[in-house]
Amino acid sequence: MATQQGSPGVNPTISTGFGNKPSGKKTTYWKKNSERVPGSIKPVYSARYPPSEIANQAPSTHKSKSKRGDSFADFDSSTSDVWEINDDELLAMSSAQQRELERRSSGEFDESRGGTAAEARNVSYSEQGSVKDSSLLSTQGLPNRTQDGVEAPRPTTPIRSAATSFPPQQREVGKLGKFSEVLSHPNTDLDQLRKLSWSGIPQQVRAMAWKLLLGYLPANTDRREPTLERKRSEYVGFVDQYYDTRHDPQHQDMFRQIHIDIPRTNPLIPLFQQPVVQEIFERILYIWAVRHPASGYVQGINDLVTPFFVVFLSEQVGDNVDVTEDFDVSTLPKESIRVMEADTFWCMSKLLDGIQDNYTFAQPGIQLKVNQLKELIQRIDKTLANHLVSHQVEYLQFAFRWMNNLLMRELPLKGTIRLWDTYMSEPEGFAIFHLYVCAAFLQKFSSEVKRERDFQGIMLFLQNLPTAHWSNDDISLLLAEAYRLKYMFADAPRHFNQQVKR
Repeated sequence: MATQQGSPGVNPTISTGFGNKPSGKKTTYWKKNSERVPGSIKPVYSARYPPSEIANQAPSTHKSKSKRGDSFADFDSSTSDVWEINDDELLAMSSAQQRELERRSSGEFDESRGGTAAEARNVSYSEQGSVKDSSLLSTQGLPNRTQDGVEAPRPTTPIRSAATSFPPQQREVGKLGKFSEVLSHPNTDLDQLRKLSWSGIPQQVRAMAWKLLLGYLPANTDRREPTLERKRSEYVGFVDQYYDTRHDPQHQDMFRQIHIDIPRTNPLIPLFQQPVVQEIFERILYIWAVRHPASGYVQGINDLVTPFFVVFLSEQVGDNVDVTEDFDVSTLPKESIRVMEADTFWCMSKLLDGIQDNYTFAQPGIQLKVNQLKELIQRIDKTLANHLVSHQVEYLQFAFRWMNNLLMRELPLKGTIRLWDTYMSEPEGFAIFHLYVCAAFLQKFSSEVKRERDFQGIMLFLQNLPTAHWSNDDISLLLAEAYRLKYMFADAPRHFNQQVKR
């Protein structure tokens, strides 16, 4: 088994049928067998591989020359053995457990018990954190390797046992510490920030992380304050310049549509029914539309404002306040309202820059993605695809909203915010990775859809999916499946009629 460290939060298991066929030239895994076997086990410090063997091991003559387009090769090169210790697992161990592991790993063992260093490594930690000898469990009924030359099966890794039983609150504290360390560095390592963010961002640092991941703030800490002051002042200038034109003949129809759509935005959440909040949304959407005449305002863009607004409002009022319930935004100082409004505008603009073809005339970006979703489902769930076709269900009839609103109408707001943590850490997450999330989302309800026996039943179910109570764990499982699909098809050049931009 191999666990991927390149993309946090996902531990896909690779089972391979690839042979070890030597080849003189580099090929992708999807076309021909190659010299490397994906998911192969690397020598790890253990009873089987003493330190002296690993240190004296001759270096491999094979050098991986991964092409930019071969993402499976990138995935393979980033995998490592499941027995390697990562930071998350070490955080899950008490200091006493870490010292015990280091002592035993270094070869120290109580000889009075008749043990050996090899036996000392067969150690497991109970859920209560106590250490117990599991050498008898791991070799029960088998001859000892050191005496008879027969290798006993490897025991379950003790570190993973400890990690799974560690309290979630303490894991979150450790995760927050990692984020704080990365964000406090004079020059933030954005690659490291993306890796940490993939599996979710702690609420305390989410606002800063989003601003950095979207490119709104520079990585250099010294430049952040001047950048914020300049961008916020620039937004105030836009309000002074454009907002008074909303009743001009050429803009009044667009503003009227915005004014109608705002109350429909998350109507069940009290926060968005406050007049001061609706005025903020009107200014943000109108100014963005006037500054982007190629698309203008399109229904659906109004939903994209809400996650940013909630995150930046939480930053102003404190992390322990649920702003979506009954928090009164009008009680905030005007300067705080101006700050979060400007930050929301710029971050929403950054997001839309990457998917603007979704909102230009005839919305070609959405049309393309819906067709790609159809082809993807035909490959991963043929019976579901045939069921939809047999009942004359067109993907545009239900998936258009998924692409237009980025699943915001299908998921709870907190689930959307968690989803966006991963989107911002993925290359072109809103444009490309979202497609695989939609495929995983549809496949999640495959059995329920196939139980419906007519067009009306299928459409009613797909438009009212049972996701109202989804938690972050449900979102994480959805993202894990989307990640698997992405790497399953990433190097298949004929996957779509038009190859996805990489």
